Amino acid sequence: MTERKQAMTRELVKEIGMLAVENKSDVWKRVAKALSRPARVSHKINLFKIDKLAKAKEVVIVPGSVLGVGEIGKPVTIAAMKFSGKAEEMIKKAGGSCLSIKELAEKNPKGDKVRILR
Repeated sequence: MTERKQAMTRELVKEIGMLAVENKSDVWKRVAKALSRPARVSHKINLFKIDKLAKAKEVVIVPGSVLGVGEIGKPVTIAAMKFSGKAEEMIKKAGGSCLSIKELAEKNPKGDKVRILR
C-alpha cells in the first residue's frame, strides 16, 4: 500500500473511531478496528458471498475490498474501501448501490440497520 493510501486509511479510522464514541455505535467501532488491520490481512469478499449472506435492500459494510467473483441477484447497498470494476457494475445492474465507508458514515452516523460482512 502506498504512503498516501495508508495516510488516508489512518485518517478514516480516526474519523470513524470518533464517530463511534460520539454516537456510542458498536458498528463503527468494529469497522474502525477491522480497517486498522494490516493490508496483507485485509478483508476481501466476493459477490457470491454477499448474495448468500445479505438480504434484499439491506445495507452492508465490507471493511476491505469487494471482488467480482460470482453474481448478485438482489438490490443491496454496499459500503467498502474498494470495489473491483466488475463488482461495481454487477451491483448496480442488480439494482444495488456502491458507497465508500466514509459516505455511509456521513449518511448514517449511528450505524442503524447496518451489517458488517467479513
